[in-house]
Amino acid sequence: MQYHYLLTGLDDLQLGKKTALQEADLLALLEEQMTPADWQYILQLRKRGDDADIKALMQDDAVLDRFHQTSLSEDDFRTQLLYEQGMHSRNRFVRAWYEFNMNLNNVLAATVCLKHGYDVSKYVIGDNEVAQLLRKGNMSRNVNLVALLPDLKEMIALTEIENLLEREKHIDALRWNWLEQETLFRYFELDNVLAYYLQAEILHRWDDLTREQGEKIFRQLIADLKKDVNFE
Repeated sequence: MQYHYLLTGLDDLQLGKKTALQEADLLALLEEQMTPADWQYILQLRKRGDDADIKALMQDDAVLDRFHQTSLSEDDFRTQLLYEQGMHSRNRFVRAWYEFNMNLNNVLAATVCLKHGYDVSKYVIGDNEVAQLLRKGNMSRNVNLVALLPDLKEMIALTEIENLLEREKHIDALRWNWLEQETLFRYFELDNVLAYYLQAEILHRWDDLTREQGEKIFRQLIADLKKDVNFE
């Protein structure tokens, strides 16, 4: 379905600029204007690893058996389940978005592990070709990995940014650029609506960021880093 009327009526989004629509207002508008089937993809993009249905999967014996066969933390395994769901979406754009983010997060985790000599397999999730290659190490010299990830050098460079807030902003910029490239030659299609929502979500994350909120995010990032990189 084409969304010419919807997309032409929305404000242009620019990285680093505030958005005109609040998140709740944007969601209400999208739900009103999108078909029920297409709206489900917005809901899919909004899912997180700590959602109730993802947690419920951890009660399934087969899923628990898979979890115990890995060396991942429960949080990381739930994130893997989330990515797996996204990468099995009926929509090509949604599948690509989830795989891009899994690859990005895996590169960041693997880079830190290799830098400090830790076990990459404890922190790389999923089983796509990128994940398999990352577990073998030697990322920048792996020709196959470089071919699969055109942004590999940029991803690796993110880990060199010491200020965690600045690092998060650069990560969001990389995601933003991916969305721009992915919809470059698509006009008024569902993909453009999904990309618009995701870009708005990025901007909403940084809207009205006060110093107090910034310090709160910084503390949360530190806590997440300690949790995600809880090396023995």
